[in-house]
Amino acid sequence: MPAHQPFTVDPGVELPVPAPWELWTVGAVVLNDSGEAFAQKRSPHRRLFPDTWDIVGGHVEAAETLLEALAREVEEETGWRLRHVRRLLGVATWIGDDGAGLRHEADFLVEVEGDLDRPTLEWSKHSAYGWFGPDALDRLKENRKPGEFLIHDLIARAVRDRRDRV
Repeated sequence: MPAHQPFTVDPGVELPVPAPWELWTVGAVVLNDSGEAFAQKRSPHRRLFPDTWDIVGGHVEAAETLLEALAREVEEETGWRLRHVRRLLGVATWIGDDGAGLRHEADFLVEVEGDLDRPTLEWSKHSAYGWFGPDALDRLKENRKPGEFLIHDLIARAVRDRRDRV
């Protein structure tokens, strides 16, 4: 990562090293001051995971590092700027129903700059957004099959960890 990167990373944050032939995605869990996590609902017409809740993120482009992709996706999907990467929440592998094959996903707990009350969503790709605390987590399972609770589980862990540290 270039020395002029506009965000910081906590010491000890694990960074997976993708192989050149692997498809990778990144995700960002953003918490507000109340400890609620941001999620956006994918539009019903989306090919991959239509009408489901998702965290901010997307595909890593050619010649892009995981953290460069993370910063780009945060800004593209919300208008916020990545300020700080707190930790790696996990790495998952999954196969979507779009025929692109196996993907690896690195999800991070992050802090952002910008007005958290006014994200600039890509309305062609998302139909809603919300902040999810412990009492609202079950909504993240809407339109998901059993075993497809990656987003729910990531957000639940981030919200729980923050609550346990306060």
